[in-house]
Amino acid sequence: MIRRDTKFDGKWYIGIVSTGIVCFPSCRSRLPKRENVRVFATLEDALRAGFRPCKRCKPDHPLGQSPDAEVANRVMEIIECRFHESLTLNALADELNMSPYHLQRTFKRFTGVSPAAELQRVRLQRAKERLETTDVPIRDIARHVGYQSASHFSATFRKTFGVSPNDYRSALKNESVRRQRRPNCSSEERHHA
Repeated sequence: MIRRDTKFDGKWYIGIVSTGIVCFPSCRSRLPKRENVRVFATLEDALRAGFRPCKRCKPDHPLGQSPDAEVANRVMEIIECRFHESLTLNALADELNMSPYHLQRTFKRFTGVSPAAELQRVRLQRAKERLETTDVPIRDIARHVGYQSASHFSATFRKTFGVSPNDYRSALKNESVRRQRRPNCSSEERHHA
């Protein structure tokens, strides 16, 4: 409870005698005095004992729908829908009415990565899809996925995948040509060849 570790949420619940509220162990509300704490195995046990669910940590909502989860899910929705825009931490925080520091910490705690890393992952995944399915020039793909500079896009792509966008596209085309040239024989015939 002191560490506010989310791994115990749903495994047990904290009843605060002085307020009559039941919380997840990770609740961000002020820590109660030890003598005002009761531990329950289930939410139902706490409700039967007369406690009501906390409005901050919402233990009566399904796990994964905590306020932190809602923030992380909202950020992921924004990134998925608007990856091509100039999305900064400050812009995301303004849109969600929270401080950039709190947004960064909450998102990373829930997902394991920063919003910037998630944005880059989505952009590069979309770029790969376009490289695989179109012949659009690299500079246009870079702009389409939110990079202002084709050289910055290429450097980031190479750093992430170990190959440049041009080489990636060429390798896909070469693989496609090899598959088309491969004779159509059974696996048994291939083993005898």
